[in-house]
Amino acid sequence: MRKGVILFLLGFFIFQFACTKVHTGLSVKAGYCAEARAGLSTKAGQYAEKEKVDPNQWDFGKVRQGAVLKHDFILKNETNDILGINNIHTSCGCTVSQADKKSLLPQESTTIKVTFNSQGYLGPVTQFVYVHTDNTDLAIIKFIIKAQVVKED
Repeated sequence: MRKGVILFLLGFFIFQFACTKVHTGLSVKAGYCAEARAGLSTKAGQYAEKEKVDPNQWDFGKVRQGAVLKHDFILKNETNDILGINNIHTSCGCTVSQADKKSLLPQESTTIKVTFNSQGYLGPVTQFVYVHTDNTDLAIIKFIIKAQVVKED
């Protein structure tokens, strides 16, 4: 019980802090936070949600069991050094991934192609793609794919 109260209070304070936080140079209006607490949506709130999109995550949404799903992530070298991709592995054999380039100059990008076979899955699925690099500060870059697999008719 005590843990539950502490977790609730911690969550409340984090939410309060998030409502006063500045996102990418734009202030989120206090009105949005009040409306978010009430479960309402506003234009400002919609823009704030769009800003939170994680480029290292992709959600396929609802998919039929057995579907083969594909998504391309973009990996950009934002360092001042050449970035080498040593290895890519996934959390499951149902997911395969490859990079178009194995070496990236500063500010250069490559595509990380991910394919997920939903055969044998039912319900929510989360799979991970791990890109191992030669940079000690970015040793492993994680990409996430999600899907809600439903039965075939």
